[in-house]
Amino acid sequence: MPLSDLLVSQLTDPFRIGLIIALLYTALRNRAVTGQIGPLLAGIAFVAIIIPTVMQTSSTEPLMRLIVSGLASNAIILGVVWGLWTLLQRLRG
Repeated sequence: MPLSDLLVSQLTDPFRIGLIIALLYTALRNRAVTGQIGPLLAGIAFVAIIIPTVMQTSSTEPLMRLIVSGLASNAIILGVVWGLWTLLQRLRG
């Protein structure tokens, strides 16, 4: 599978999107105690590693390629969700 197809399939994975939304929600609630960037980076890495190792798929891609592309797709999803959250907060006033 070409890397672009792999990235698109990960970007449209509803489970991955839900985990990243939950990660951002949790990080925003706990930022006074834990900070913001550290937990988000750890969460991105956790989701990128846990999905291909736990979920059984018929993918013939090497595990390292799945993890690295997962890191990229998680960062993209987080950027979009964080941007939407920031926009919503600014519109609220």
